[in-house]
Amino acid sequence: MRAPTLDLTLLRTLVAVADTGGVTAAARRLAYTQSTVSMQLQRLEEALGVALHEREGRKLRFTADGERLLGHARRLLALNDEALADMRSRRVTGELNLGIPEDYAILLTSVFSWFHQLYPEVRLQVTCGNSASLVEQVRADELDMALVSRQRHAPGGEVIRREPLVWAVGLERQPPLIDPLPLALYAPGVDWCYEVVEQALATTGRDWRVAYTSQSMAGLAPIVQAGLAIVVVTRSMLTAQLRVLDESSGLPPLPAVELALHLAARRPTEPARRLAELIREELSPRGEGERRKEERRKEG
Repeated sequence: MRAPTLDLTLLRTLVAVADTGGVTAAARRLAYTQSTVSMQLQRLEEALGVALHEREGRKLRFTADGERLLGHARRLLALNDEALADMRSRRVTGELNLGIPEDYAILLTSVFSWFHQLYPEVRLQVTCGNSASLVEQVRADELDMALVSRQRHAPGGEVIRREPLVWAVGLERQPPLIDPLPLALYAPGVDWCYEVVEQALATTGRDWRVAYTSQSMAGLAPIVQAGLAIVVVTRSMLTAQLRVLDESSGLPPLPAVELALHLAARRPTEPARRLAELIREELSPRGEGERRKEERRKEG
């Protein structure tokens, strides 16, 4: 009889929930859907036969058993990471230049941490800029690789992920949803924003005006939180201070933006190849795969 083992993927989800304070934030960190995180916690509870968490209103609290398992999980994951780093890292050295728009960098938080653990001798340099300029730098061999928005001005690349776009307003304040709609947009020429807004609102005949522009979400957030404008963001860029406008708002649905990985035309360096693998692994749409595996598990 095969000895039972704990699934490290489920334990990593448990730790992410504990570290971020909830299912929503954990899903954002792990690039899962919220339902996948909840499902994985349930699978862990079923495997162990104990309740690991409970709800107190909107808050999630670990039970005594959950706290005990959390301590074991941290040690097991640390040992796993140490073993992988020891076996895989020491042969990879050199420099690596990555380009990424500032607002997408948060998607790679765990990738950067994991890459440093695995390959501590690689000198990673990250350059932030708009997608079109970063693609040009890759083509000019100034960057080894770039993760950018795929668009008319920056075509090509390998599509890694599709990020749904949403209309968002401040959590406590929002502008009247009357024409002309006041919008907080990225500065002209920055990525996909103007094209998406124009095409979406043209389908419904809505009038709009630019109330505020910035090169990044950090610059747009204050005016949106103050209730003075509406912003278009990817779901991964939502913060606790923003609220999504649903269909009842009268605003049209928005498409997804494709995130594409561009590599320099020359043969990728070993550090570039390893980082590309980690990015694919982290940003791939694993939520669907997890749901399919769960369905097969229940059917079996």
